[in-house]
Amino acid sequence: MQKYERGANRVAASTLHRMAGILDVPVSFFFDDLPDDLMLPSGTNGDDILTRRESLELLRGYYAIPEGVRKQVYDLVKALRRDDHDG
Repeated sequence: MQKYERGANRVAASTLHRMAGILDVPVSFFFDDLPDDLMLPSGTNGDDILTRRESLELLRGYYAIPEGVRKQVYDLVKALRRDDHDG
């Protein structure tokens, strides 16, 4: 364990996935404190909305909302998007 903590050994993706499952957290939990420039997958220029910190925060907040309210928020966002495309 100490070798992982010091960075002497790397954690395999499959091990990280198993650890996230055991701790009942998303794999992204282990990367929350990374600087923004390390958050982007290599080969991207930052234009992908799914790699933005704002998108991740919105998703986390959205899924923290109770299911019934979440459905209403979802319907509202769809309606707003539809209105935006109409005008």
